[in-house]
Amino acid sequence: MEALIKKRIKQVIKGDQDAFADIVEIYSNSIYQLGYRMLGNRHEAEDIAQEAFIRAYVNIKSFNQDLKFSTWLFRIATNLCIDRIRKKKPDYHLDAEVSGTDGLTMYSQLASDSPLPENELESLELQESVQKEILKLPEKYRSVIVLKYIEELSLNEISEILDLPLGTVKTRIHRGREALRQQLRYV
Repeated sequence: MEALIKKRIKQVIKGDQDAFADIVEIYSNSIYQLGYRMLGNRHEAEDIAQEAFIRAYVNIKSFNQDLKFSTWLFRIATNLCIDRIRKKKPDYHLDAEVSGTDGLTMYSQLASDSPLPENELESLELQESVQKEILKLPEKYRSVIVLKYIEELSLNEISEILDLPLGTVKTRIHRGREALRQQLRYV
């Protein structure tokens, strides 16, 4: 996979825009999921994904091809998410009531193709609770928790993406996990 990506990057540098479309197709879901997990909002996640790919395309010549492209792309997306979190004041939560509705929350806006069986509903409620608690974490813990447990990246990849020493990443994961554990005790 990485060999295909490196081939496409060389084509993009030579001016082949279609080659970048292949890269976008490969990573679009992962980058969207990262944005959604960090920001908790579909539209913001889409914006972050689009902005990450634009920045990657514009700066593709500065990419060190000795490194993994996915790490570089995740770093761009993570930094965009962190910037958005820092700029944004918390003005709503997923469990906040949507104005103009009779008690509907943002959770009710999530798309569903079919009614869920009871056990899937319980799982969804648990995921929503965990996601809600992840969104309450400070961004320095939220980013490492999302990258480690949602995106399932290695500690070394997280260290590269966040440009932090490995020890700091381990500490933040531990403290983030402990903070999340404390928060979930009261849910």
